[in-house]
Amino acid sequence: MAASTTLYLPSKVNSAHPSLSFASKVYVGLRAQSPNSFGVKISNLNVEFSDKVYKSIERCRNGKATRGCITMMPIGTPRVPYRNHAEGTWQWVDMWNALYRERIIYIGDDLNAEFSNQILATMLYLDMVDDSKKLYLYISGPGGDLTPGLAIYDTMKSLKSPIGTHCLSYAYAMAAFILAAGEKGSRSIFPLSSVALEAPDGEAFGQADDIRNEATELVRVRDYLFKELAQNTGQPLEKIYKDLNLVKYFDAEEAVEYGIVDRIARPPRAKPTTLKEVTGDREPEAPKYGEVF
Repeated sequence: MAASTTLYLPSKVNSAHPSLSFASKVYVGLRAQSPNSFGVKISNLNVEFSDKVYKSIERCRNGKATRGCITMMPIGTPRVPYRNHAEGTWQWVDMWNALYRERIIYIGDDLNAEFSNQILATMLYLDMVDDSKKLYLYISGPGGDLTPGLAIYDTMKSLKSPIGTHCLSYAYAMAAFILAAGEKGSRSIFPLSSVALEAPDGEAFGQADDIRNEATELVRVRDYLFKELAQNTGQPLEKIYKDLNLVKYFDAEEAVEYGIVDRIARPPRAKPTTLKEVTGDREPEAPKYGEVF
């Protein structure tokens, strides 16, 4: 079944068509929803948008003067307006740059060598610029490789800047250890977020001596992380070993109770405003004609 679309340009608008409008037969995406649509016409955003874009591009290619040419936003990191507090001016910067300027570092991916190096460089630079202000690590990730995660953990402990951590949705494995390593009193979690702690694991190949060396190193790292976790959470070391024999999951309340975070971050409740507080002792005046109340 062929689809028919109608595009009304601003120059052709009349009383019969007072505004831009599109009409198409019943569609899902760009395909007909059913052969039995019986010509029922409803608005379809996908068809509307595609028709408008392609016809605008066609007009531009024909070289005709038009004000309807559409400039598409380039695909990539979004740019946001940022106010320079020192100069009092606004400028467009990419989203990550805007967060870095507010000393916010977002960990939202697997901790591999490349990603962890970016985080480490950002942390070191911000600490060098001003070590009296707090850094904020926003965490939403599954953890990742052990060595890059340990590099971030040790760097956090070596910086002079206080570091607050916040779990946005989930923090598993090494990301959970980083979450617990934040400054006490500055660790938070959203109500529906979850945390998972587990002992580090690894693989070893080669001769027997190589496998033994790998196992010895893995045990050393495990003992180090468990000791650090006991200090960060206040739990006995024996309990840490027992609980993390298998993967242990926590919801937000359990994470606070265990000592991984300090509080659950909830949006503040706005105080209801009464009519008397708005108008004082006066009676509210009736809106004049043409005004929006």
